[in-house]
Formats: sequence, structure tokens, C-alpha cells
Amino acid sequence: MADSNRPTGERILVVGPSWVGDMVMAQSLFKTLKSRHPFCHIGVLAPAWSQPILARMAEVDEAIALDVKHGQFGLSVRRQVARSLKGRFDRAIVLPRSWKSALVPFLAGIPQRTGFTGEQRLVLLTERRKLDKTVLDQTVKRFVSLGLPEVETRKGDFAIPKPRLETDSGNLASLKSTHDLGARPAIAMMPGAEYGPAKQWPLAHFRQLAQQLVNDGYEIRVLGGPKDVAAGESIADGLAHAHNLCGKTQLADAVDLLADCRQVVTNDSGLMHVAAAVGTHVQAVYGSSTPRYTPPLTDDASIHTLALTCSPCFKRVCPLGHTHCLQLISPKRLLRAIELNEGIAE
Repeated sequence: MADSNRPTGERILVVGPSWVGDMVMAQSLFKTLKSRHPFCHIGVLAPAWSQPILARMAEVDEAIALDVKHGQFGLSVRRQVARSLKGRFDRAIVLPRSWKSALVPFLAGIPQRTGFTGEQRLVLLTERRKLDKTVLDQTVKRFVSLGLPEVETRKGDFAIPKPRLETDSGNLASLKSTHDLGARPAIAMMPGAEYGPAKQWPLAHFRQLAQQLVNDGYEIRVLGGPKDVAAGESIADGLAHAHNLCGKTQLADAVDLLADCRQVVTNDSGLMHVAAAVGTHVQAVYGSSTPRYTPPLTDDASIHTLALTCSPCFKRVCPLGHTHCLQLISPKRLLRAIELNEGIAE
């Protein structure tokens, strides 16, 4: 129940991104808004899949589902949502740069609408900011900058609060019971990367590392969505104490399972950002992308990248056909890094 003595603050609608990792990074914006405007009300308009993640963010007061499939325009749905928002928000911050992402705040008549220039949004936004990629050189910086006065962002040296997702101990206990987990200290592996294979460490490397870690007394939890089931099976199949949980858990479950792990081995993916936001040590492998642009937002991370002359190329598939930027990062390197973090190697 709302506190009647609490001051009424600005009501801010944030149009959220469409990817898991980006949504986690958007929490840095929500934290910034709450820090600057302690009594503001933050509503987040985002795809329905993001609701479990938003529910784990203390700064989000209201999550509003936009039930439109990725790549779909969905004009009638956007109009319906806009009607439900009329008169409810004082300002909107539009994180995506697409034309359609700015449509709902415009149709809802939200007086102040801020976003970066892009896709002819002249009428849809009331404050259009030029994106200087040399200054705002990280996705999270771009998100946070839209919640600050533009004059404060021109040098790119503003504070970036780190995301922090809440966990549910009751849900974790249920998951451990259901999937027979927890007999050993756990290390998670996330072999997926929605963007494409040029961001995916070889499955054979994951498998070799998993075998060694099981031999060393660890439990392996392979996490991912339905698309990652086969990848998870190639890592865990026939390996005692290795569990392929891909497609068997929900996004909120991944939050709790990752928080319970000692470390995670992951590609540059959405679940990497989830792991960072629950405080688990991240062993992050980068291929076609770069940690300079999308780093795990934590001080508790080890970055594995080779910085070859051909990378980062930001391609979905290796244009040279060899993916050396990933193939040449050996399982031994990751094992050594894990041992160092566990304090069992010098």
C-alpha cells in the first residue's frame, strides 16, 4: 500500500531494450534516476519476457508488457498500450533507437520524450540527442546518459551504478530439490549467445573444462534457453555431477541458480550480465565482440580475449571461417583462471 505521507515524484516511463543483457544494463539507468529523483515512479515498457528480470530490480515500480514479437510492428497493440498510459507519465526515456520504439510514448501524449536521433524520429521525440559513439563508448553509458541532463554527459565521465538483481532463496531451494542440485560447489556454464556463433566458445572446450572441473570436485550447471538444449547436452551428456538445465528453467530461475554458483564460464551473452548482477565471479570469453563495449558490470570478473588483428569484427559468423579468436582460448586457460580465483593455484 502506498504511503500517503510520501512526496509525489516525477513519473517516468522507460521504453526498455529487447535483449536480456541490455535489460540488465538498463538497471544502471533506473538506479541513476532513483538516485537523482528519490521519489520518482519508474515504469518500464518492455517485452513480456523481461517481466521476471524487472521484478528483481528494486528500482522498477511498474512493468508494462508490450506484447509484440521481435521485428513485428504491431500498430494495434502499440495503440492499445498507449491508450492505457495516457495521462500517467510526465516523461519518457526511449532506449532503443528505432522509430517504432518511440511510438507508444508519442501516442500516449507523454509531454517530454527523450532519446537518441535515429530513424526519422523528429516528431516522436521532444528531446533528440546526438549519439557520439566515441564519448558514449559503452551500451550502459548510452542508457544512463539519457537519464541525465545532456550537459553532464558530453565528456562521458559520469557515474555508472552497477546492476544488482534481487534473489529468492525459496525459489533456489525448490530448484535444487527439483533438479537434484547442490551436492558439490557449483560452477555454471552458459554456452549460448543469441547474436551468433562468432560469440560462442567451442562446445568441445566447454566439455573439456567441465570434465576437469567435475574431476576436481565441482558440480556443473549448464544454463540457457530452449535453443541451447543440444549445446548443453554436448557438455553434460554422460558426465556425473553435470546438469543440462537448458530449456528446463525460467529466466528468474537463472538469477537464483547463478547467484548460488561459485563462478560462471560464459560467452558475451545476456546470462553473462545476469551473473554479474548477482555478484558471482564471471569468467567471460569474448570473440567477435569486445569487453570495451559490453563488459560485465562488476568488479568480480576475469576477461578472456585475444585481441587478434581481425577482432573485434562484431560479425555473427566469422568472416574468415576459422574463429581463431575463440578457438585459441584454451580450456587450460579457463581452468587456471578458475583455480586462481578459488585460491587453489598460485
